[in-house]
Amino acid sequence: MNSDSTTPRTFGGEITIGGDLTVRRLGFGAMRITGEGIWGPPTDRAGAVKLIRHVVESGVNFIDTADSYGPYVSEEIVAEALAPYRDDVVIATKGGLTRTGPNEWPIDARPERLRGCVEGSLRRLQLERIDLYQLHRIDPKVPVEESLGALTEMQREGKIRHIGISETSVEEYERCKRSATIVSVQNLYNVQDRSAEEMLQACERDGIAFLPWFPLGGKGTPNHAALERIAAQKHATPTQIALAWLLARSQSILPIPGTSSIAHFDENLAAAEIELTPAELAALA
Repeated sequence: MNSDSTTPRTFGGEITIGGDLTVRRLGFGAMRITGEGIWGPPTDRAGAVKLIRHVVESGVNFIDTADSYGPYVSEEIVAEALAPYRDDVVIATKGGLTRTGPNEWPIDARPERLRGCVEGSLRRLQLERIDLYQLHRIDPKVPVEESLGALTEMQREGKIRHIGISETSVEEYERCKRSATIVSVQNLYNVQDRSAEEMLQACERDGIAFLPWFPLGGKGTPNHAALERIAAQKHATPTQIALAWLLARSQSILPIPGTSSIAHFDENLAAAEIELTPAELAALA
């Protein structure tokens, strides 16, 4: 681990996924290491590789990616940077979305396609088994039992360790639980948008991980003034306070802020050392 004195010591603590994957409770989302519109390669591929290596050297050991980021580019860069992987590094990826252009994300979670998605991710990530494979979206044209059935088959084959789902409702989650052992849910959630509050509570109830995507949202809301005020008082940025709020909100939360910049990553990492008082948490609530 980087011994620099600015490196946070706690990372918000640890969380155990699926009963056997213990990681630090501040991860890294690898969506932004691609081109504009999450399409194609980044303008500085060597810089993206350097960033991912810096992430792990700084002590973060949970990396979240997806085959649709690029597509394929993010997974390839993660492997280029980290393979062969350290024993304590957990790579999570996702499948179920296709790409037709920048910022375009059609859903396709047919069983036969998901099998191809998993095989492709294994190859690109240079892994024999994916620690956490997440259904990126539930396909309205495909019974979710069929999509999860394909993933559980590959789990039995040893290609997937644990299964998660993404952007789901509590009702859908309960349905998914009847077809697979779900160990994580990844939904949009931040200090600005708390529409997934019931889903977070279900994760807390069941003891599974909740991964908020777009975790640093906050601008343009009634709470933004509080973010600015608290940030100024603590000599921090509003995004650092938004991230510190997530870490304080629930021990089930595993934030995965992403960036293409080492400086921005270091700024996000420093948020893990910010402690919010009860009064500050109440102001943000």
